[in-house]
Amino acid sequence: MDFETKKKEYQGLLVEEYRKLHKEETEGLTDEEVALMNPLSDADITMLIADELNKMNIRIVELVHDINFCDEKMKNPNTFHQEVMELRQDKIQAERELEDLRMFIDIGEGTITESETEDKDWINNWKQYWHTFTIGDLFIKPTWEPETEEMKGHAVLSIDPGTAFGTGSHETTRMVIKQLQKYVKDGDEVLDVGCGSGILSVVALKYGAKHAFGTDLDPNAIIASEENAEQNNIDKKQLEVIEGNIIDDKAVKDACGYECYDIVCANILADVLEPLSTCIHEHMKHGANFITSGIIDTKENEVAEAFKKNPELEIVEINHDGEWVNITARRK
Repeated sequence: MDFETKKKEYQGLLVEEYRKLHKEETEGLTDEEVALMNPLSDADITMLIADELNKMNIRIVELVHDINFCDEKMKNPNTFHQEVMELRQDKIQAERELEDLRMFIDIGEGTITESETEDKDWINNWKQYWHTFTIGDLFIKPTWEPETEEMKGHAVLSIDPGTAFGTGSHETTRMVIKQLQKYVKDGDEVLDVGCGSGILSVVALKYGAKHAFGTDLDPNAIIASEENAEQNNIDKKQLEVIEGNIIDDKAVKDACGYECYDIVCANILADVLEPLSTCIHEHMKHGANFITSGIIDTKENEVAEAFKKNPELEIVEINHDGEWVNITARRK
């Protein structure tokens, strides 16, 4: 559908709505006459233009992605040629649509250019930019780098960023790791809510925890956690992960167990932490710590107030790293 047709269609919807609201006033009038009474506003036209530009951008980006990154298509010359032809046809269509938009807005030159990039090993080249880093006395290293003399005697987390949900480099993960370093004791039982790649559980185990149990809504978390546990020589019995929602799924709650954890960590969204804070104490021993992050600073007060509403919890620490917040609470 070209822009002019879309504009007329939208105008038709406005006419229909205007007729419903002004039945007596529009009775006997043609659609064209009603349209004059309720013309498209500048805001309406801007919305349509933005929608068209967005669709053009998405369509072109998707085709470029297909050509550049789909190995199977690249292996088949005929399929690759077809993809190139589709991209060129799409470019022609985009140029036509830009000309349509020129009637309503200054689009500048309105040109579309083509270029070819050098054939490189994009899958592996990024690795040169990701190196070992530390959080406190914990070394976090990519799997392709060897352990060094400097790492001896320290906890080392070996991880493949290409397969994990998280690497420890984000501010929220970093803050939770620092809290684990502070609070984990030998023999602790740990619950990792929204465990993702399982690295928080692995870190807790490396700092002396006896066992960790993780939950996540994404089934891929089970695979990622198992891979990271194996990569870090964690016994399968030490780290268990199940799929499900601990907030309202009784089967998941029962599987986790009640009043049996010394540490609960949850690096998840603030909107999930709030309902979680109403029931998480059920799984915690008295005196256990609830270490949370994933909280943007604009949500800090909201989450803190939610924690305070639970008489079983008391906030013991609030920390900041950039625009992110960690709240650690303890069960009374």
